[in-house]
Amino acid sequence: MSVREDIAEARRRDPAARGPFEVWLTYSGLHAIWWYRFAHRLWRAELRFLARVVSQLARFFTGIEIHPGATIGRRFFIDHGMGVVIGETAEVGDDVMLYHGVTLGGTSAEHVKRHPTVGDRVVIGAGATLLGPITIGADSVVGAGAVVLVDAPEHSLLVGVPAKPRPQRRDYSHDFWQDDWQI
Repeated sequence: MSVREDIAEARRRDPAARGPFEVWLTYSGLHAIWWYRFAHRLWRAELRFLARVVSQLARFFTGIEIHPGATIGRRFFIDHGMGVVIGETAEVGDDVMLYHGVTLGGTSAEHVKRHPTVGDRVVIGAGATLLGPITIGADSVVGAGAVVLVDAPEHSLLVGVPAKPRPQRRDYSHDFWQDDWQI
């Protein structure tokens, strides 16, 4: 995982990105992931208190809280990241994109897997909340404001409160709000 790869991913995902220096300097989502990686190394080295201090500093500076115990894959991108929270036992795959206000939260105070597992190439919309030890399959999309409490297979679309997994429709040739998109 490299800074160059992260910057290239941000430029690929965000059409507003004008250049690598601007991305490096101004993208709080990237800053948060860089702080997280350092804190995660400390966490794995059993320096838990120091790891938590680093993660809280990152939260203070970026508005994004990523627990150092979480597991996050490559090319992870947080766009407009203010308010993102990722819990300790969360697992996030490669090429995942989150928007602002996303929560990958727990539902238990027990020392068990209590946060979501998100597959590769998943997009999670603004304000979405995923709670508990659920699994979101690869290539899925979680809509803005969705509250996800159940597992979803690969290629799912999750919208609503509570969100229910639906297959993603590949034919976008007609109106978005007809047929199987009705809620």
